[in-house]
Amino acid sequence: MKKIKVSVIGVGHLGKIHAKLWSNNNHSELIGIYDINYETAAKVANELKCKQFSNIEEAIEKSDATTIAVPTINHFEVAKLFIQNGKHCFIEKPITQTYEEAISLIQLAEKNNVLIQVGHVERFNPALSAIKSFLVNPRFIEVHRLSQFKPRATDVSVIHDLMIHDIDIILWMVKSDITGIDANGVSIITNTYDIANVRLKFENQAVANLTASRISASPMRKMRIFQPNNYISLDFANQTADVYLISEDEEIHLTDVEPATKLGMIEAGVKNKNIYYYKPKVNQINAIQEEHNAYINAIINNQPVAVSAKEAAEALKIAEKITSIISD
Repeated sequence: MKKIKVSVIGVGHLGKIHAKLWSNNNHSELIGIYDINYETAAKVANELKCKQFSNIEEAIEKSDATTIAVPTINHFEVAKLFIQNGKHCFIEKPITQTYEEAISLIQLAEKNNVLIQVGHVERFNPALSAIKSFLVNPRFIEVHRLSQFKPRATDVSVIHDLMIHDIDIILWMVKSDITGIDANGVSIITNTYDIANVRLKFENQAVANLTASRISASPMRKMRIFQPNNYISLDFANQTADVYLISEDEEIHLTDVEPATKLGMIEAGVKNKNIYYYKPKVNQINAIQEEHNAYINAIINNQPVAVSAKEAAEALKIAEKITSIISD
């Protein structure tokens, strides 16, 4: 099978990870890299024994597909060049700086028959994959995504940098229109919002509370999902999941379940209803590598991408609304 020739544009912290993984992918060939910082690019090219392109035009000419990991402000202009030349694009999140730019790329990709996949990597987190069969009707979702301060990615707010992961996951889970947004945020270190708390209300009556911070002492990436007859706890950082089920004995068709009292005893509970604890098996995988595999599979087999530009644009649209509400 012919290998897909992939380039990486932007080899900072995340771009370098992409380049390393592409160099080891069985279905792709890392054809080369480009970065505006010549010394950084030269170092990565030497380490991975791949070509260092002298400009983006050369990368476009040699590539079948590309990974764009430049600063968000440059996503649109770089992706536009590749798409206009019929090259598939994997674009790191957020897809673009603005929703308007995202829609423009979507239209351009459709015109040129090009696939765009967006790097919402938490969609590939094995903890999330382990509980997909339990996601029936989320009613209340609580999220805490806290990070220690890092100088990179400060060109966007914590909403576009961190919270957008959870916005994307929640939209994918709930599958209902948002009818209300309450939001607060503050700037502490940067000129954009470093801490934000958001409440999303959906047409189907679901509610989601999201907190994101990039100036926390202790990192945390947790999501709690409450729905009829079960409660799910996800730890994205440690890649673990816990499921509590409320059901009659005969309704439990899972192995390795055990009686659970961690949610408290229900002394006045419904007759024959019990709380069970289930620990889903989580397959330890490299989420970015899984992103790559999905991207390559979509290109080779001409199938829909795992995280589409339209989905990423919707998450960005909500992020913009949140930012606007906080600014007002």
